[in-house]
This record gives sequence, C-alpha cells and structure tokens, in this order.
Amino acid sequence: MAKGRAERKLSTVWILVLCASSFFLGMLFMNRFWGGVPETNGQIISQRRREQELRVISDDCATKKKRGQADIMGEVSKTHEAIQSLDKTISTLQMELAATRSSQEMGIDTSSVIGNPSHPRKKAFVVVGINTAFSSRKRRDSVRETWMPQGEDLEKLEREKGIVIRFTIGHSATSTSILDRAIDSEEAEHNDFLRLDHVEGYHELSAKTKIFFSTAVAKWDADFYVKVDDDVHVNIGMLAATLARHRSKPRTYIGCMKSGPVLSQKDVKYHEPEFWKFGEEGNKYFRHATGQIYAISKDLATYISINHHVLHKYANEDVSLGAWFIGLDVEHIDERSMCCGTPPDCEWKAQAGNVCIASFDWSCSGICKSVERMKEVHEKCGEGDGAIWGVLS
Repeated sequence: MAKGRAERKLSTVWILVLCASSFFLGMLFMNRFWGGVPETNGQIISQRRREQELRVISDDCATKKKRGQADIMGEVSKTHEAIQSLDKTISTLQMELAATRSSQEMGIDTSSVIGNPSHPRKKAFVVVGINTAFSSRKRRDSVRETWMPQGEDLEKLEREKGIVIRFTIGHSATSTSILDRAIDSEEAEHNDFLRLDHVEGYHELSAKTKIFFSTAVAKWDADFYVKVDDDVHVNIGMLAATLARHRSKPRTYIGCMKSGPVLSQKDVKYHEPEFWKFGEEGNKYFRHATGQIYAISKDLATYISINHHVLHKYANEDVSLGAWFIGLDVEHIDERSMCCGTPPDCEWKAQAGNVCIASFDWSCSGICKSVERMKEVHEKCGEGDGAIWGVLS
C-alpha cells in the first residue's frame, strides 16, 4: 500500500513539472513572437514613409523642371529677339563702314549716304517712290485722287507716321526743256516729287532704279524703301503694316517673287540681250520680285547706293534688282498680297478681310487703262480713308 501511494505521488509531481515546463516554454515562445511584430511593422512604416518622401521629392523636381523649361523658353525667345536686333545694328554699321572705305579708296563722296552732321538725313519708316514719266500727268492725277494723300495730309503722314510718298522722275536730255518746266510747275502745285539726276527713257529703268535708291537713302534714313509704278493701286496702310512685321530683319527683299523665262529672241517685249549669261536657251531667271511693286530694307538700299557704279544693269529693271542681291545674304519674302488682280479679285479678298497691298492686271503689267479705272479699283478694293492713320500707332 505504501509503495502504491509513493508511485501516485511521483506521477503527480511529474505531471506538475511537465505542466509548468510547458507553460514556461509557451510563454517564452509567445514573448519572442509578439516581440518581433513591432520591429517588423516599424520597418514597413519606415519603408512606406521613405517611398512617400521620394514621391514628394520627385513630384517637386518635376514641377520645378517644367517651370525651368518655361523660363528657359522665355529666355531663349528674348535672346533670339536681342540677336536679331544686334544683327541689324551690326549690319548697319558694316554698311556705313563700307561707305567710308569706298569714299577713301575711290574718292566718292558718300557723306550724304552715311549721314552728315551738318546735313542730317530725315528719319522715316518707309519711303515710297512712285515711278513716273513726263507723259504720265493723267496717271499721276488718278493716283492723287485715290490712294495717295495730298497737301497737309501728305505732310502729316510723313511727320506722324514716317511714311514718305513721292513721284520719282529725272530730267530730259535737253536741259530746261518744256518737259522739265512742266514738272517744275506740277511740283510747285503739289510738292510731291523726288527729282533724280537721271535722263528719262524707257530703256533706262534699271539705271533709274539705282539712282532712286541712292537718292532716297541720301535724303531719308528709313527702315524700308519701296518702288511702285504709277499705274498700280496701293493700300498704304496695309503696306506699312506688312513691312512692320519684318522690321527687325536686317536684309529683306519683299515682293511677288517670280522666275520667268529668259527671252533670247530679238524684237519681243522683255528681250534680254545678255541671255547667254543665264545658261542654255529656254532657261529661267533666278527668283526676283516683279517690277510693279517691291520693297527692300535699309541695308540693301544702302548697298545699292554704295556700289551703284559697279552694279550691272540688265534689260529688265526687276531682273537687275534681283541680280544685285543674288550673291548676298538676303531673305526673299514672297508677299502675294502685293500682286492682287483688279476687281473682282481684290474686291473678293477685301470682302473676306484680306485687303490687298497692291492691285494690277498682269496682262498690262499694271492696271489696264489706269487713268479711267483707278477710281473704280480704289472704291472696290481700297482699305478705307482712315486705315492709313491707324498703322504704326
């Protein structure tokens, strides 16, 4: 009996020991398990926080990059404009330097071209020379009655807008002839001529063009110089507005660019005696502005003035002008609004809001019967009497 009790006591003790051991082992395991969770959660939270910080930094960098790109584009645009202005200034100085060298090397007086302190040139925006002849009094009157301001308005246009308009004409082969006296009388009445040191003649138009630009440059310091025929209708306001868009460019040649055939046959209109210079028979001219109207910038007009004695004259005036620029760094601007047709062409364009600069008939190289039709063209295709005063404000 005693032995049985002892065995039961021993079993009870071992059961208690095993229970206690299991409890302590369980507590140890649970402590290790739950003790590791906060550390793992902390790592996850820290990692997510770093990702959010990186995302914020990345977004901030992207925003700053976009702002930086916009700032850079703005600075590039300003720099481009500054370079264009500087290029124009340098080009002008180069022209003046060339004039000075020319006067020193060849004994030519160019003081009137580059500016003389005792006789300063008048500042202008554009000088418009209307090419005319002794026999064209009625054409001139038709222009005066339509698109060319008269009297005080002509002076006001020059004074307030810098737009100078003059009929350009030379003199006859016989000094003080009746033709010259008639122009003197007309000039006294209207005061709208620019007299040239040139003997008038149809086959001398290339020479007259050179002399016009040389004379105009000597008298006015303008941004542009325009030549137009007296049988062409012009909207001066549209002309000025168009030229203003190209004001920052140093060497511009503006007009309706063409490339017609070189006519080698004699006794035909626009025959080119020096056709052989343009290559094989049937070749075309290089690009040049049609002669009814075109504009050139100050540097190009000054170039003509300085080099007039060596610039070659071809049979056709517009070809000659194009030839003088063909080897220069010149921007040719094909401005189709400078060669609109007469009504209904220019009329339809005006109604659509595309007012033409100049209108004429290609078949006549001007407005056919311009004396009779100039008023009609002006009424249907004109920009309105007030348009000219709204430009360059």
